[in-house]
Amino acid sequence: MKEIVQAQKELYKSGGTLPEDFRRLQLEKLRKGVLKYQDEIGEALRRDLNKSEFETYETETGMVLEEISCMLKHLHKLMQPKRVMTPIVHFPSTSKIYSEPYGSVLIMAPWNYPLQLALVPLAGCLAAGNCAVVKPSNYSPATSAVIKKIITESFPPEYIAVAEGGREVNQDLLDQPFDYIFFTGGTTVGKLVMEKAAQHLTPVTLELGGKSPCIVDETADITLSARRIIWGKLLNAGQTCVAPDYVLAHESIYEKLIEQMKKYIVGFYGERPLQDDNYPKIINEKHYNRLAALVEASDVIYGGGKDPDTCQIEPTLIKADWDSEIMKDEIFGPLLPVVKFSSLKEAADAIKDRPKPLALYYFTTSAAGKDFVTRNISYGGGCINDTIVHLANPNIPFGGVGASGMGSYHGKESFRTFSHRKSVLEKKNWLDLPIRYTPNSQKDLKLLKILMK
Repeated sequence: MKEIVQAQKELYKSGGTLPEDFRRLQLEKLRKGVLKYQDEIGEALRRDLNKSEFETYETETGMVLEEISCMLKHLHKLMQPKRVMTPIVHFPSTSKIYSEPYGSVLIMAPWNYPLQLALVPLAGCLAAGNCAVVKPSNYSPATSAVIKKIITESFPPEYIAVAEGGREVNQDLLDQPFDYIFFTGGTTVGKLVMEKAAQHLTPVTLELGGKSPCIVDETADITLSARRIIWGKLLNAGQTCVAPDYVLAHESIYEKLIEQMKKYIVGFYGERPLQDDNYPKIINEKHYNRLAALVEASDVIYGGGKDPDTCQIEPTLIKADWDSEIMKDEIFGPLLPVVKFSSLKEAADAIKDRPKPLALYYFTTSAAGKDFVTRNISYGGGCINDTIVHLANPNIPFGGVGASGMGSYHGKESFRTFSHRKSVLEKKNWLDLPIRYTPNSQKDLKLLKILMK
């Protein structure tokens, strides 16, 4: 790996990754590779997570292709230097911001959306003109194998390389002097990544997670709210960093909301979800056992069935309060605790007492409520009257804040994330104002105070 990183740094130093035509060609190669192996991607995700063909395209392949298209569409404009205003005190000069690649980038992807969360960042990385090492998750081996096939067939390792393996490989990678690290995963490993990056003063983007709340107030359309909450929660069996982690339901609509959520669980996956061929599974036995223990420790309202042989757990509604075991950590599974609240301020204060979440969802028809929640609660991003879909809009940045991460990407923001914004002020030679040079008089100082205020 040390040799690969050094080779990538040499390629970057040669300037070979900089031309726009080169970047476009590499993005096209990535797209062709994804399209060529679409069927294998579907089979791999079925093996790793039991994802349906529709969900695979909706949340994995389609999002990668959309990101590549966005990069190709906007690349020329994104690469152009941006001229900005220059204060009068620097007359005569012009100021520009240049976007330059960092160099060799490490992209570390998780297992829950193993294709999307490896290749969407890679698209932005290529567009920005970097080299990269992609580290897919060891927990999703079938998808990781397809990712390796796509990348090794499309690119030489001194440009884009793949590193497969477990913790030892992660450790080796983090010991290398990368120019940028993009990590998606849990908070515990995220802290380790940041610690290792600090040894080389390497900048990082951390896409983490947390307990993302879903508030449903007394003015909400309860039927539509329940439908969209259950859809968002059960994507990938709840193994989504921006899944609604818990519901805060106003006490006046609590029972009605529960009944409607039950209705949509049945509507989506039937009375026996574990027998539905398209119902996703938990990634492995370790995570299954963790979730099964949470079910046993909870006050189950609906669901709770489990199958250890297939690593599947039914969609499960749970009666909870802030002291419940399930409210301590991010769930990352198809378990949905529902907590009552009596006022919006009470709900907001409870959220603010906890680490800042990656997402927040608020169901309401109250303009005042929307304004209050948006302005008073800090979170990475979210939706009003929907769940999940904000991350599918390439025109808005996606990322966390505080404990839920740092930095953002998607669409144009991906290009900016993988680019250093270099500032250049160009001074003209035809005028050289003497005021800047010593010795200075009181008159000079008076003029300076007029110019700089």
